[in-house]
Amino acid sequence: MAASDGGADAERLRLADADAGRVAWRRWGPYLSERQWGTVREDYSPGGDAWSYFTHDQARSRAYRWGEDGIAGVSDDKQRLCFALALWNGRDPILKERMFGLTNAEGNHGEDVKEYYFHLDSTPTHSYMKFLYKYPQRAFPYEDLVTVNRARGRHDPEYELLDTGVFDEDRYFDVFVEYAKAGPEDLLVEITAHNRGPDEAVLHLLPTLWFRHTWSWAGGTAVPGLSRVPGAIRADHEELGPRWLYFTGGTETLFTENDTDNQRIFGSPNATPYVKDGIDRYVVHGETGAVNPQQTGTKAAVHHVLTVPAGDSATVRLRLTDTELADPWAEFELAFDARRTEADVFFEGVVPDGLGEDERRLVRQALAGMLWSKQYYHLDVERWLAEHGVDPLAADPRIRNSAWYHMVNDEVMSMPDTWEYPWFAAWDLAFHAIALSMVDIGFAKAQLELLLRRLYLHPNGQIPAYEWNFGDVNPPVHAWAVLFVYELEKQRTGRGDRTFLENAFQKLTKNFTWWLNRKDVDGNNVFQGGFLGLDNIGVFDRSAPLPTGGHLDQADGTAWMALYCQNLLEIAIELADDNPVYVEHAQTLFEHFAWIAVAMNRIGNDNQSLWDEEDGFFYDVLRLPDGGATRLKVRSLVGLIPLAATSLVGAWTDRRFPELAQEAREFVHRHPAVEALVSTRHIMGTSTAGCHLFALFDEDRLRRILARMLDEEEFLGPHGIRSLSRYHAAHPYTFEVHGQTYGVGYLPAESDSGMFGGNSNWRGPVWFPINVLLIRALLNLHAYHGDTFTVEFPTGSGRQLTLYEVAREIAGRLTSTFLRDADGHRPVHGGQDKFAKDPHWKDLILFYEYFHGDTGAGLGASHQTGWTGLAAVTATLFHLVGAGDWGALGEEPLS
Repeated sequence: MAASDGGADAERLRLADADAGRVAWRRWGPYLSERQWGTVREDYSPGGDAWSYFTHDQARSRAYRWGEDGIAGVSDDKQRLCFALALWNGRDPILKERMFGLTNAEGNHGEDVKEYYFHLDSTPTHSYMKFLYKYPQRAFPYEDLVTVNRARGRHDPEYELLDTGVFDEDRYFDVFVEYAKAGPEDLLVEITAHNRGPDEAVLHLLPTLWFRHTWSWAGGTAVPGLSRVPGAIRADHEELGPRWLYFTGGTETLFTENDTDNQRIFGSPNATPYVKDGIDRYVVHGETGAVNPQQTGTKAAVHHVLTVPAGDSATVRLRLTDTELADPWAEFELAFDARRTEADVFFEGVVPDGLGEDERRLVRQALAGMLWSKQYYHLDVERWLAEHGVDPLAADPRIRNSAWYHMVNDEVMSMPDTWEYPWFAAWDLAFHAIALSMVDIGFAKAQLELLLRRLYLHPNGQIPAYEWNFGDVNPPVHAWAVLFVYELEKQRTGRGDRTFLENAFQKLTKNFTWWLNRKDVDGNNVFQGGFLGLDNIGVFDRSAPLPTGGHLDQADGTAWMALYCQNLLEIAIELADDNPVYVEHAQTLFEHFAWIAVAMNRIGNDNQSLWDEEDGFFYDVLRLPDGGATRLKVRSLVGLIPLAATSLVGAWTDRRFPELAQEAREFVHRHPAVEALVSTRHIMGTSTAGCHLFALFDEDRLRRILARMLDEEEFLGPHGIRSLSRYHAAHPYTFEVHGQTYGVGYLPAESDSGMFGGNSNWRGPVWFPINVLLIRALLNLHAYHGDTFTVEFPTGSGRQLTLYEVAREIAGRLTSTFLRDADGHRPVHGGQDKFAKDPHWKDLILFYEYFHGDTGAGLGASHQTGWTGLAAVTATLFHLVGAGDWGALGEEPLS
């Protein structure tokens, strides 16, 4: 999705070298999490209470088992050696070494980070990165944030850090952390602290270097070491070899061990007086014996005490390198300036002409957030189970993930949010790849391949969902992402990566078969799947046993499988160009799709059809144990996802593979149900240009679905398509079971229940990933129907638009969430004047998990540039692709 290749600029050359394996430019990056505590990986409690087992209060004193965290941190790609920032304002009760936030039980809307930090810039090889942390000069209000949020109910707003008054009178530091690579193993670091307050203020700045604790566990490594040498801290590691952290200034260097303070955590003696919290105890509490006077250890910090006048700044420089240097500061500024300039040049090739300054800022910060959210993720499930005292080969449903003992995760992965969701999620990652492909096709492909590897993909074919339950089921969007990234690379370079595509196809067919065998209870091509990533969207928890008994036939589950068929069919046709064996695969997938389309459009008066003719909408169907059935008439994304299952195959396929076309015709004629669907519903039709449309609806049903989707009193919000129709604000849907009433009403903001943790809400807010899939569907439908097919936008307005124009309008509404209005407010910030009026805040953008259905205010995780990084796509797509460009898809071969 690049505007151009931008010529042979320096960053693209680095990417080419990294992709070819010539130079490891991606070796070092922002691979530290912003939260390792409270994760499943670190949970060894008997009941699986991850939040309580390893807390924020323990994190400064307790060594992690599987990873590390820090502020603005970097590490190598196996997180052996870590570097991050620690700070103290002279008032906080603890050293600020990691971001603070509420646990799921403490927040009135679930877990939530309570800090202000911003990922401002990054190139894909991390040759240049920039981060901003806003650190209060007053004592950080830890207790206040916990107490007030815990006292609030689910109908109350969250109590945020700005609400506490800690930033009043601008008494805070803007701490900018910048990295520039002088070479693949040579990191230049510049930290600048600006005093935004009215008075002089003191800041303790402690750049910290440490080794991930790998030595005391069973099968651990040799103990690495840090030591003081003239002008630097030397790091020695058996795999990394020697490293030097050079620094300027600093009042002292402080050394301790990255070992648990057993005395504080467990009440047992420490083997050494120098433990993980030693630097905190020395700086904050004055315990001079807490750090090692011999200046050796596995954790060390350079202690800078900066007195910064009001309105002024102070800068600290460091250099982490694999080479001993006589003059580490020679050409430091020149290298930094070069990397900054190269970053600007690179993004000039990404952002298309025609975007305004604010839109360009949005795109760059969205992509920066994506790139900063790459995290080293380590978990050996068999070892983790053994450490729980569980036989890994005896799956125990009482132990989380016990059936996934084959999994070994040991890679840098794209995370949804490195504080709130510091673990991979299957369908999130597919959307991440779409946005990441704008800047780093190689990394996007590698991410898609990861979950299909034998160390991730279950032997039965299931793709792991996320660490809270690898066995949960996410929507099967992986094939769509694989196809998108493949086609984008070919459009840019003139050739597709067939090895990538074929490898993915082989693994995806295994997963597709798992879906067929596991998620079609009655074998009638109507699928289930549980919550399918949409958390609380249903009347019931769709992943739990139903209070009625029986099961749900899911409109979204069935539509996802239809889209899966379409994507695999397109891939098979592409591969058949080189290998005719894939023609048979394509025919099989065509037939699977045909039977799913028949099932979705089954007509009857027994309420067993997913389509409701009276309402003109798709619904889930509740199948009861006595054989009865009823539609659950909730107008939600469940009924719009069938629209997303829309794909085109070009007319060239008939010419190139006449046997495929012939066999498809024979199949249709051989099966009356399919033939009736094609002849009466015109599903799987052929346009005047000869391209083939695969969809789950005919033109009449399309118009009826769109009439609801584009109605501002239903789905169409000011900032995108809502997850639940606004109709349900005045008309909540209720369902009674055994005297208990279950209901769904329109909730445009936070959830009012604890379902799935209570920290996400699919009952009204706008979610970017589904909106992007709907935009894709509209573009495909426009390519098929052409400019003569128009609809009212909005419904009832009398304004007729083509489907291309409708898609563009929706993209514009999504993008406007992050852009300043006439008063300077960005809807995402919910009317916060600080973000609109203050010159040090107004250009900063937070990328939330989801957005208020009526106002666009950000909700949920506040740094989820994971799939909300798709804002970079919505902001640029229609500057790059015209109606005729997309329409040409039906006339040109994929290869």
